[in-house]
Amino acid sequence: MSKEKLPKMYMDFRKRYPKVSAAVENLGKAARAAGPLNKKTSHLIQLSAAAAMRSEGSVHSHVRRAIEAGAKKEEIYHTLILLTSTIGFPAVSAAISWADDVIKK
Repeated sequence: MSKEKLPKMYMDFRKRYPKVSAAVENLGKAARAAGPLNKKTSHLIQLSAAAAMRSEGSVHSHVRRAIEAGAKKEEIYHTLILLTSTIGFPAVSAAISWADDVIKK
């Protein structure tokens, strides 16, 4: 992911705690490499978890990463819509609005 797309808070954290930031990034890479799922599918799954946690920043991040990995906007929206019976309509609506922040830029 290009650095100009990363939120200032994240960039400040990386600068302030480079070893922690590197460890987190390496953990994510190791987790993706541990199994057969491709990068796009991995980010769609992580997007689902971000929506379930109601984490706006994480939804933004995984929408961007899923798009970079080849996801179409329809796949992102479908990923979120699938959560309706699990996390509820209000949480899904919020996640879709956060996804729109990235998709409609």
